[in-house]
Amino acid sequence: MKEEFAVDPAQLLAAASDFAQQPGAISDISAQEFLTRFPLPAIFGALQTDASYPGLESALVECLERVFRTKYGASLIPHYMPFVLVGLGSDSQKVKRLACIAISCLLEHTDKRVAIQLVLQHSIYPLLLGCFIDGDEQVAAASTDAIKSLASYPEGMGIVFPENVNEATHIGYAAEKCTSLGRIRVLALIVKLFSISSSVASEVSKSNFLSLLEAEVRNTNDTLVTLSVLELIYELVEVQHSAEFLSKTILLQLLISIISNGAAESILKSRAMMITGRLLSKENAFTFIDESSFKNVVSAIDKRFEFLESQDADECECAVEALGQIGSSFQGATIILSNTPPTARHVVDAAFDRQQHGKQLAALHSLANIAGETRMGNNVLLTRVAEENLKSLIYDHASKTPKLIPSGLLLSVLQQGSEIRIAGYRLISGLVARPWCLIEIISRPEIIEIITDALTETSKIGMEARHKCCETVFGAFASSSKLVNDPAYSGLASKLQEAIRKGPYGGRKRIEAQPTVATADRF
Repeated sequence: MKEEFAVDPAQLLAAASDFAQQPGAISDISAQEFLTRFPLPAIFGALQTDASYPGLESALVECLERVFRTKYGASLIPHYMPFVLVGLGSDSQKVKRLACIAISCLLEHTDKRVAIQLVLQHSIYPLLLGCFIDGDEQVAAASTDAIKSLASYPEGMGIVFPENVNEATHIGYAAEKCTSLGRIRVLALIVKLFSISSSVASEVSKSNFLSLLEAEVRNTNDTLVTLSVLELIYELVEVQHSAEFLSKTILLQLLISIISNGAAESILKSRAMMITGRLLSKENAFTFIDESSFKNVVSAIDKRFEFLESQDADECECAVEALGQIGSSFQGATIILSNTPPTARHVVDAAFDRQQHGKQLAALHSLANIAGETRMGNNVLLTRVAEENLKSLIYDHASKTPKLIPSGLLLSVLQQGSEIRIAGYRLISGLVARPWCLIEIISRPEIIEIITDALTETSKIGMEARHKCCETVFGAFASSSKLVNDPAYSGLASKLQEAIRKGPYGGRKRIEAQPTVATADRF
């Protein structure tokens, strides 16, 4: 058999290299033609017997990866499962990675019941988990993809989430037995599995895997490990269904503890604030997380400002940004503006403080969120108390500056650099739904000139933000018949409409490139 499929290593290397370097996606026909010349047994044999031939292993691995990613190549995998098993146990990291990819391709392109049966029949999952824990980064990534594919199907969830907690393939059991690096990888796998779907997240929750994250957050002995776990939790809360399942854990309480712990590293507090902000910004957060938890987070962040004015600037920016994320929802903004004194005061003060660019930029975007720039319809305006406090905070701050009134503050923002100006457009877009702010804006011709001037911005995002601001100001103005009919504002509507009609980029002339030839270029 070995003689029947023996090939010249040099010839195989050349052909595999050419195949692997083909541009674009490989077609089934190309894969079939290549395997007609060099059957899979011959390639597998060369990987086993000629692996030391210079460059051959890498070329064959790259070649087979492209073959297996075709439907034709994947259809052959069930017939060569013994070779895949050998690959998963190989000493070569490249071959291990290829074997993991083969399993992913099997699950993607083969009938699911057949694929799951093959995985069970050949005891693939324990080998995949071993590759994940002990392999290098590329092997771990490839095995993660294969395990995720396996868990994506109801038939595969029973394999990934065994009922017996003492089984070697149980993720919790594996986390207890592996090294610290392996443990972090297991936690990362839990996050990846959680993100697949709500049904898989439910299995993760039922299996009590989220408690592994809790345990690591509690362990404050190693800052780097804690930070790594917080990064994973940040990834976890980005998942749409995170609020539903995290509300059943004590992770939020642990994060509040980190924020409130004066002895904790600043970077840990910053990350904890960003995580809570992201989690509580979810549309469904209030459905699953009680109001007292929201208030506890806001209170913890509020108290941090007592120590942040002259300390870590990054932590201060994170605190401001977290409040903006929480305030992006109607309920979150109401809480931030309704407590005593309103926590939003820190955001307002920072938004118009030109001494720290990063802090001001974060605060302007956060204040825009709180004001409702990202909310729709009836959710833009808040409760009576919240609205009164928002107005008072802005007017009080303005009265303590040379600007005296809010329009002066907003104009000052629009007269700064592009980044600050873009944030200013967002802030005006959120605030202008309030009659008091609308009057401030339309009574200041300089503001109207800036938001209607198509040449003000040069970046795409800047032009679009300016145009949206123009639209929201016009919408608020047009909805007030009293202002529309006021002679003091005659011509304002047409000026705004003309700017809107031009579109975000309409006012900029197209400049054709002109070749320039200088005499000196000849020498």
